[in-house]
Amino acid sequence: MNNQVTGKLQANEIYWIADKICANDFPDVNRALKEPDGLLAIGGDLDSSRLLDAYQRGIFPWYNQGQPILWWSPDPRCILEPLQIHISRSLKKILRQGVFEVTCNQAFDQVIRQCAAPRKGMAGTWITEDIIIAYTRLFEIGHILSVECWYKQQLVGGLYGVVIGKVYFGESMFSLMPNASKVAMVHLTEQLKTHEFRLIDCQLYSTHLQSLGAKNISRSEFISLLGQYCKLPGTYNWLEQISCS
Repeated sequence: MNNQVTGKLQANEIYWIADKICANDFPDVNRALKEPDGLLAIGGDLDSSRLLDAYQRGIFPWYNQGQPILWWSPDPRCILEPLQIHISRSLKKILRQGVFEVTCNQAFDQVIRQCAAPRKGMAGTWITEDIIIAYTRLFEIGHILSVECWYKQQLVGGLYGVVIGKVYFGESMFSLMPNASKVAMVHLTEQLKTHEFRLIDCQLYSTHLQSLGAKNISRSEFISLLGQYCKLPGTYNWLEQISCS
């Protein structure tokens, strides 16, 4: 039952920003604020069932160290269709040269910790130790796919995201060498196309993602696509090493 806020949130409660009430469930995404764009709720926990429920509703957690959990559903939403990835001429050349060795789900812990590392011009990280623990649990139950790029047996780039049905919810990527994250993205789409995935959720627009073919769609259209694609069956084997040629 929803109650008016009367003090401190309980551990598993969520404060609905627009409605100023507490509940154990998420509000409709249409309740999200326009400023800051998409902020929907505060609090709750990072239990695996809550995270999977959130993603299927078009909601994701994003907050800094020392903050409560903040839940977001921005409008518009940045997405990439695996069949529509754009590979530039220069990137095709790098792929042909076989500069990187690429694997899937063989170094998830290293990938997420590299994504959590401080970046130039940024203070702190949103990938807190609690986030690492929560997404490691998702990895252990088969709902994470990471892609790793190696150069001379050193991890130099990669990405990870959440897998539900035929949707890949991208979370973060890193690159210690030029083009390493782009190569990881190309191989991600190859894996997803092999398993007939329909959608990659990129969350927020960036020129880097746009260069690979990502685009913005309305939140309502995004939620409609999730309703179709998250329900599709998915059985995957991500542990197979793949070539960069």
